[in-house]
Amino acid sequence: MAHWLMKTEPDECGIDDFAKAPDTPITWDGVRNYQARNFIKEMAVGDEVFIYHSSCKHIGIAGIVKVVKAAYPDPAQFNPKSAYYDEKSSVEKPRWQSVDLSFVRKLPRLIPLDELKTLPGLEDLALVKRGSRLSVMPVSNEQWQIILEQVN
Repeated sequence: MAHWLMKTEPDECGIDDFAKAPDTPITWDGVRNYQARNFIKEMAVGDEVFIYHSSCKHIGIAGIVKVVKAAYPDPAQFNPKSAYYDEKSSVEKPRWQSVDLSFVRKLPRLIPLDELKTLPGLEDLALVKRGSRLSVMPVSNEQWQIILEQVN
Protein backbone atom coordinates (compact mmCIF):
# COMPACT_ATOMS: atom_id res chain seq x y z
CA MET A 1 0.00 0.00 0.00
CA ALA A 2 1.24 3.46 -0.90
CA HIS A 3 0.48 6.79 0.75
CA TRP A 4 -0.35 10.13 -0.81
CA LEU A 5 -1.30 13.71 -0.05
CA MET A 6 -3.91 15.61 -2.05
CA LYS A 7 -4.53 19.33 -1.73
CA THR A 8 -8.01 20.75 -1.87
CA GLU A 9 -9.94 23.80 -0.84
CA PRO A 10 -12.22 22.75 2.03
CA ASP A 11 -15.24 24.53 0.54
CA GLU A 12 -14.74 22.64 -2.74
CA CYS A 13 -14.07 19.07 -1.54
CA GLY A 14 -12.77 18.97 2.02
CA ILE A 15 -12.63 16.24 4.62
CA ASP A 16 -16.10 17.23 5.86
CA ASP A 17 -17.54 16.40 2.44
CA PHE A 18 -16.17 12.88 2.78
CA ALA A 19 -17.36 12.59 6.39
CA LYS A 20 -20.95 13.58 5.48
CA ALA A 21 -21.33 10.46 3.33
CA PRO A 22 -18.64 8.02 4.51
CA ASP A 23 -19.88 5.16 2.33
CA THR A 24 -20.22 7.22 -0.85
CA PRO A 25 -17.07 7.52 -2.98
CA ILE A 26 -16.15 10.95 -4.28
CA THR A 27 -14.52 11.34 -7.68
CA TRP A 28 -11.28 13.31 -7.50
CA ASP A 29 -11.27 15.12 -10.82
CA GLY A 30 -9.94 18.30 -12.37
CA VAL A 31 -6.21 17.67 -11.90
CA ARG A 32 -4.52 19.44 -14.80
CA ASN A 33 -0.84 19.06 -14.03
CA TYR A 34 1.06 16.25 -15.76
CA GLN A 35 3.21 15.28 -12.76
CA ALA A 36 0.17 15.20 -10.45
CA ARG A 37 -1.70 13.21 -13.12
CA ASN A 38 1.13 10.69 -13.25
CA PHE A 39 0.91 10.24 -9.48
CA ILE A 40 -2.84 9.61 -9.81
CA LYS A 41 -2.06 6.91 -12.39
CA GLU A 42 0.13 5.19 -9.77
CA MET A 43 -2.61 5.06 -7.12
CA ALA A 44 -4.10 1.68 -6.30
CA VAL A 45 -7.22 0.57 -4.47
CA GLY A 46 -6.49 0.62 -0.74
CA ASP A 47 -3.87 3.37 -0.87
CA GLU A 48 -4.36 5.94 1.88
CA VAL A 49 -4.41 9.67 1.23
CA PHE A 50 -4.00 12.68 3.49
CA ILE A 51 -6.50 15.42 2.65
CA TYR A 52 -4.70 18.75 2.89
CA HIS A 53 -6.78 21.91 3.10
CA SER A 54 -5.23 24.82 1.18
CA SER A 55 -6.24 28.29 0.03
CA CYS A 56 -8.17 28.85 3.25
CA LYS A 57 -7.79 30.35 6.73
CA HIS A 58 -6.64 27.10 8.39
CA ILE A 59 -4.13 25.36 6.10
CA GLY A 60 -3.00 21.82 6.88
CA ILE A 61 -3.72 18.09 6.94
CA ALA A 62 -7.32 17.55 8.00
CA GLY A 63 -8.03 13.86 7.49
CA ILE A 64 -7.53 10.58 5.69
CA VAL A 65 -9.36 9.00 2.77
CA LYS A 66 -8.61 5.87 0.76
CA VAL A 67 -8.58 5.00 -2.91
CA VAL A 68 -11.61 2.84 -3.74
CA LYS A 69 -11.31 3.00 -7.55
CA ALA A 70 -7.94 3.20 -9.29
CA ALA A 71 -7.17 5.70 -12.04
CA TYR A 72 -9.57 6.06 -14.96
CA PRO A 73 -10.14 8.81 -17.53
CA ASP A 74 -11.40 11.99 -15.88
CA PRO A 75 -14.94 12.43 -17.26
CA ALA A 76 -14.75 16.24 -16.85
CA GLN A 77 -12.17 16.49 -19.65
CA PHE A 78 -14.82 15.43 -22.19
CA ASN A 79 -17.61 17.75 -20.99
CA PRO A 80 -17.58 21.11 -22.82
CA LYS A 81 -19.64 22.62 -19.98
CA SER A 82 -17.07 21.66 -17.34
CA ALA A 83 -14.40 24.04 -16.07
CA TYR A 84 -12.03 21.10 -16.55
CA TYR A 85 -12.90 20.48 -20.21
CA ASP A 86 -9.90 19.79 -22.44
CA GLU A 87 -10.59 20.05 -26.16
CA LYS A 88 -7.30 18.29 -26.95
CA SER A 89 -8.33 15.19 -25.01
CA SER A 90 -10.30 12.38 -26.61
CA VAL A 91 -11.96 9.20 -25.41
CA GLU A 92 -9.37 7.26 -27.43
CA LYS A 93 -6.45 9.24 -25.95
CA PRO A 94 -7.51 10.78 -22.64
CA ARG A 95 -4.98 13.16 -21.11
CA TRP A 96 -6.31 13.34 -17.55
CA GLN A 97 -7.11 10.83 -14.83
CA SER A 98 -9.42 10.61 -11.83
CA VAL A 99 -9.64 8.30 -8.83
CA ASP A 100 -12.51 7.63 -6.47
CA LEU A 101 -11.90 8.20 -2.78
CA SER A 102 -13.86 7.42 0.36
CA PHE A 103 -13.72 8.56 3.96
CA VAL A 104 -11.43 6.91 6.52
CA ARG A 105 -11.27 9.47 9.33
CA LYS A 106 -11.04 13.09 10.25
CA LEU A 107 -7.95 13.89 12.30
CA PRO A 108 -8.57 15.04 15.89
CA ARG A 109 -6.87 18.29 14.95
CA LEU A 110 -5.63 19.94 11.79
CA ILE A 111 -1.85 19.60 11.38
CA PRO A 112 -0.77 23.01 10.06
CA LEU A 113 1.86 23.50 7.39
CA ASP A 114 4.05 25.52 9.78
CA GLU A 115 4.19 22.51 12.12
CA LEU A 116 4.88 20.06 9.30
CA LYS A 117 7.85 22.17 8.22
CA THR A 118 9.48 21.75 11.66
CA LEU A 119 9.18 17.97 11.95
CA PRO A 120 12.40 15.98 11.58
CA GLY A 121 12.12 13.44 8.78
CA LEU A 122 9.83 15.53 6.58
CA GLU A 123 12.55 17.57 4.88
CA ASP A 124 12.09 15.63 1.64
CA LEU A 125 8.28 15.80 1.65
CA ALA A 126 7.33 17.79 -1.45
CA LEU A 127 4.73 19.73 0.54
CA VAL A 128 7.36 21.44 2.71
CA LYS A 129 9.83 22.20 -0.07
CA ARG A 130 10.01 25.75 -1.39
CA GLY A 131 8.24 26.25 -4.69
CA SER A 132 6.36 22.96 -4.63
CA ARG A 133 2.80 23.53 -5.81
CA LEU A 134 1.72 20.00 -6.74
CA SER A 135 -1.83 19.09 -5.76
CA VAL A 136 -1.03 15.36 -5.60
CA MET A 137 2.17 13.95 -4.15
CA PRO A 138 3.55 10.73 -2.70
CA VAL A 139 4.22 10.36 1.01
CA SER A 140 6.73 7.73 2.12
CA ASN A 141 5.80 5.22 4.81
CA GLU A 142 8.21 6.94 7.20
CA GLN A 143 6.75 10.39 6.47
CA TRP A 144 3.22 9.00 6.90
CA GLN A 145 4.11 7.66 10.36
CA ILE A 146 5.81 10.90 11.43
CA ILE A 147 2.70 12.86 10.49
CA LEU A 148 0.31 10.45 12.20
CA GLU A 149 2.38 10.58 15.41
CA GLN A 150 1.35 14.23 15.70
CA VAL A 151 -2.30 13.28 16.30
CA ASN A 152 -2.22 9.73 17.72
